[in-house]
Amino acid sequence: MSKFNKIDTIGIIRSTGIVPVFYNKDVELTKKVVKACYDGGIRAFEFTNRGDGAHRVFRELIDFVRSECPEMALGAGTILDAGTASLYIQLGADFLVSPCTVEEVARLCNRRGIPYSPGCGTVTEIVHAQELGCDLVKVFPAGNVGGPSFVKNVLGPLPWSMLMCTGAVEPTEENLRAWASIGVIAVGMGSKLFPKDVIASGDWAAISSLCRQCLGWFRK
Repeated sequence: MSKFNKIDTIGIIRSTGIVPVFYNKDVELTKKVVKACYDGGIRAFEFTNRGDGAHRVFRELIDFVRSECPEMALGAGTILDAGTASLYIQLGADFLVSPCTVEEVARLCNRRGIPYSPGCGTVTEIVHAQELGCDLVKVFPAGNVGGPSFVKNVLGPLPWSMLMCTGAVEPTEENLRAWASIGVIAVGMGSKLFPKDVIASGDWAAISSLCRQCLGWFRK
């Protein structure tokens, strides 16, 4: 069961602004990555369901987060069907994310009071997701569908929209300020936040430092 209610979870995502997106089959390594992000000020994290047995990693990870990162909302990403969504909800996921809109997942999350953020690439898709009860909509792949300019133009006629952009988000001041300045609620950031050489060397302090710096840029 989720530690937070729906409103609280969206509030956490909104207040932190940056949601790391990560998957690794190594449970202990994943714990260290999450803790490094937490130490850097991150309060929402998306673990993606991309490998065989990913749910087993998540099961251990959420116990770790509840103990060592008590203010963090831990979500599950790449959710493509209701069965998988149910599994992660049972494991305690605070929110679910998809690369596209899956109506059966939206209905399930509405029944359970879990925020669901589906990936959308057009105005029609965004509005459809909102009609399904999705309060926080993910623009994906944000860089390919038009970047900050696209999102700015969407928010013109749909100013009530809460959008989280993933794809083409980079850990630089210029990039993060471009997204923040147009009014997105949050951005999702994957591999560029976790350079392979940094992960390989186990330099967790470097990840914490980068997260802290990125949060400063985004909030500024």
